[in-house]
Amino acid sequence: MADDLVLGIDIGGSGIKAALADLSTGQLATARKRLKTPQPATPEAVAQTVRELLRDEELRGAHIAGAGFPAVIKSGVARTAANVDKKWIGTNVAALLAEATGMPTYVGNDADVAGLAEIRYGAGKDVQGVVLMLTLGTGIGSAIFHDLILLPNTELGHLELDGKDAERTAAASVKDRKKLSWKKYAKRLDAYLDLVERALWPDLIILGGGISKEPDKFVPRLHTRAPVVAASMGNNAGIVGAALYAAECDGLKGYQIRPVANGKIPAW
Repeated sequence: MADDLVLGIDIGGSGIKAALADLSTGQLATARKRLKTPQPATPEAVAQTVRELLRDEELRGAHIAGAGFPAVIKSGVARTAANVDKKWIGTNVAALLAEATGMPTYVGNDADVAGLAEIRYGAGKDVQGVVLMLTLGTGIGSAIFHDLILLPNTELGHLELDGKDAERTAAASVKDRKKLSWKKYAKRLDAYLDLVERALWPDLIILGGGISKEPDKFVPRLHTRAPVVAASMGNNAGIVGAALYAAECDGLKGYQIRPVANGKIPAW
């Protein structure tokens, strides 16, 4: 049981959340703790917020941590910065958070780690073929899996649709900002999903983000070839997925989703 408890951290543009996750069940082992993301969300300010979160005794007991971060992450280093300060670009996020947590910390793209949770425990559990996870929120995050193996850092929200980034047309925030009806929003989302389907031909599409709590209002209006389902892990996906990502990077037995090369997990 102790080896199954991993600290998961979900870093977003508005909030930073953490909890211990029990990877034997895919459930949180503690209450989810949350603090507002500092503004500006510089590396130093975010690291200090993580330190403040971990003062909570309930979050102690893990020996490794994982974090989901809104950026392209290569070998622990941020190559982009979405909804956080541009000073993150080029920052070794893994090293910075390891210092803040006091333990080995592994960092992945936020949509990728949320997708890991859905593939291991949620709406994509055991689904073979190509599974596409999309998080619809302020922007559009994406995670692609083939036979349970993740292709990281896909950033499909930045595909061009109607002459602009797709997330500027079809993100959930657009519906709120433009006060679109569900019918009009579904039409925009349908156009985006058609673009993605023509490129990837997924076997299953999982839609996450806050909007996934109301699938009956827009999913029946979509005309995709692949089945579309709502994500089932809810607000826990980012934390549980980050913990799972840490476990597989650290080599904990039973949590290898990606193929092992020469006994080591390949670096992302």
